[in-house]
Amino acid sequence: MKKNKRIIGKLSMLLAVIFFYLPIVYVVVFSFNSSKSLTVLKGFSLQWYEKMFRDTQMMQSLSTTIVVAIIATVVSTIAGTLAAVGLSKSKKIVRRLVSQINDFPIMNPEIVTAIGLMLLFITFGIERGLLTMILAHIAFCTPYVILSVMPKIRSLDPNLADAAMDLGATPSQALLKVIVPQISPGIFSGALIAFTMSFDDFIISYFVTGRGVKNLSIMVYTMSKRVNPSINAVSTLVVGIITVVLIVINVLPVISEKLRKRKVKAVEDTEK
Repeated sequence: MKKNKRIIGKLSMLLAVIFFYLPIVYVVVFSFNSSKSLTVLKGFSLQWYEKMFRDTQMMQSLSTTIVVAIIATVVSTIAGTLAAVGLSKSKKIVRRLVSQINDFPIMNPEIVTAIGLMLLFITFGIERGLLTMILAHIAFCTPYVILSVMPKIRSLDPNLADAAMDLGATPSQALLKVIVPQISPGIFSGALIAFTMSFDDFIISYFVTGRGVKNLSIMVYTMSKRVNPSINAVSTLVVGIITVVLIVINVLPVISEKLRKRKVKAVEDTEK
């Protein structure tokens, strides 16, 4: 009986993996198709990648996407981490209230957030364009960072920062040299979520942009109205970028841990 359950569980997992990854494999394969067909594979070719790199609008939308995602990730990660640290030192009632407010944008439908941000920019007379897109992405990415960092802070000893300051560290040194290294996994995961959310966003970006500023998702949306195999090339490029980011974020902690162990071992050897 248990063996049958295990087989069913493994089969279900395999089907789920196929269901999620088969469309991605399909897009990658047909990005190298030699014909315009999106359903029949007739041969290998890089022509759609050539057309993609020659298309100035597409390259500009890609650069806009990357710039917005990087700025939004950096700012939201710093702001979210500081907010999470501040919340951990706040009163219980304040912490619960702010946590509920922080969860609201995550649970809120994106269309509502998009309309709200659009009306906010119009009310304050801010011309919609690259700046408004960056501000909007920072706004909806920050709650995800706070949500990722808070569990790591809760797992820390609440007296850790006080102990560091008792030993002579300033508040900023206690934060940067004691607290941040302990919660770095939460910061990395929050930054990854923020980058992915920003890179992938369409609805909010569509409502807050203007002056011809387009990110990649808006460009793909405009291209989808007509058959254009370059969509597959763009999508494959996005998959490649996200894959590289995932590899870097997963490899960096391993490398840093190995370097830390080597330093500790070198110190121990010198002491001997």
